[in-house]
Amino acid sequence: MSALTGPPAVDGADPGLWQQIFDFSDYGELLALVHNSLLAGALLGLVGGLVGVFVIMRDLPFAVHGISELSFAGAAAALLAGVDIVAGSIVGSLLAAAAIGLLGVRARDRNSVIGIIMPFGLGLGVLFLSLYQGRAANKFGILTGQIVAVDTPQTTWLVGTSVVVLAALAVLWRPLTFASADPDVAEARGVPVRALSLAFMLVLGLSVALCVQMVGALLVLSLLVTPAAAAARVTTSPVLLPVLSVLFALVAMEGGILLSLGSAIPISPYVTTLAFLIYLACRLVGSRRAARTVGTMPAAERPRVPRT
Repeated sequence: MSALTGPPAVDGADPGLWQQIFDFSDYGELLALVHNSLLAGALLGLVGGLVGVFVIMRDLPFAVHGISELSFAGAAAALLAGVDIVAGSIVGSLLAAAAIGLLGVRARDRNSVIGIIMPFGLGLGVLFLSLYQGRAANKFGILTGQIVAVDTPQTTWLVGTSVVVLAALAVLWRPLTFASADPDVAEARGVPVRALSLAFMLVLGLSVALCVQMVGALLVLSLLVTPAAAAARVTTSPVLLPVLSVLFALVAMEGGILLSLGSAIPISPYVTTLAFLIYLACRLVGSRRAARTVGTMPAAERPRVPRT
């Protein structure tokens, strides 16, 4: 029985909706075939969790979405040309990241640049996919991800690019944290704020390219934004925040792989749902903690709610 067809129909009926979403028949045999995918998921969880901390600190979720559109265009162009899709995705991401970093120094300028790049990249991607005459699954995979089909060459690309991203973060972490928390004070103390901003945008571009290959261009925010946003709801510790962000990203990625393994449905809905549930749980914990903190404050120090 194929892993994509689900369990056999009963009395000639089609498999139910639940069986299409969760099918654990022959699960042990399938699990043995996804070592590359599990490794890719672990690397993406690590990279996405760490980079996401700075995406939240620097208020760059919109930039992530803008870069993903040109990454999608680069991957689609590579698919049309018959060359490596990962390389095309990386080139597209780096071009978008460099444009945003160079032209959008201030937040207003940055958002304008992103708003221009996004439809341009999406339009190019749609054009290239329309011209592509190959398998429809290849087109769909660029948009929604196909991590269960990760092969050895893709894993090599993934590992190499992840090493570059992690090495860059190790070098940039301390000054980038300072520049992200208080850019004016950091610049006054001689920190190269603009150079750090451009360097991080290039790192972000590489990270987006990695995530696009696994979860698709449409849902890349689930790895580079949601885990870090969830962690920020429960802690402000500079040490615990990246640890929790990575942990949440790993749970979403590896859990998404394991849940989608026996299903014909792409991995991205599982990853995004897990990430969203984690965020909801962290938001609830953060709200209850804030309520307890207010409850223990003296009455004179409690924030007053204006009457309407």
